[in-house]
Amino acid sequence: MEAVFFDMDGLLVDSEKVWLEIETEVMARLGAVWTIEHQAHLVGGSMERAVAYMLAVSGADVPPGTVRDWMVEGMVGRLSQGVPVMPGAGELLAALRAEGVPVALVTSSLKDIAEAALGTVGRHLFDAVVTADDVRRTKPDPEPYLTAAAMLDVEPVRCVVLEDSPTGVAAATAAGCAVVAVPSLLPIDPAPGRLVVDSLTAVSVTDLRGLVRL
Repeated sequence: MEAVFFDMDGLLVDSEKVWLEIETEVMARLGAVWTIEHQAHLVGGSMERAVAYMLAVSGADVPPGTVRDWMVEGMVGRLSQGVPVMPGAGELLAALRAEGVPVALVTSSLKDIAEAALGTVGRHLFDAVVTADDVRRTKPDPEPYLTAAAMLDVEPVRCVVLEDSPTGVAAATAAGCAVVAVPSLLPIDPAPGRLVVDSLTAVSVTDLRGLVRL
């Protein structure tokens, strides 16, 4: 195993609740109601996809850029106040660092939002950070994970990805990485090269190494 890649929202930090709050507030500004069922359509997706969906649901005549700004301002403001780390994530990250395993954060969130969340977790704990601002195509395209592998000069097939959404799992699998899935809002089925668990508290560095084929 040459590196481990962490997704952010819902995997590293408990930010899906924050997304739901901000999306609900933005939708209220658009004159519409937002539910967790709506949010489930957007898990692991890009900001552009979220804005387009919210405008379609609301039917509001508001420029996409304005909605995007509302979302970013809301998320950065809320995450800057602190966000809980998901169970087991901090411990697994510390164990990887202790063993000298390179670690990257790979998220579909924009850079400003990722940096706000990393203020809680610690930017210094990651050898590389890949956000939506760093790629042309976000998850489920493999580009984000291929970009992280290139930044760390490692082979994707020798890397393990930690994800919570089907979109992220699809991106990691397409990149050739092994996957540990911790489903949040949407179910994820086991598959070859994929370990599905209820929490990262059930995962050790040894477990991650075992997912990488010799």
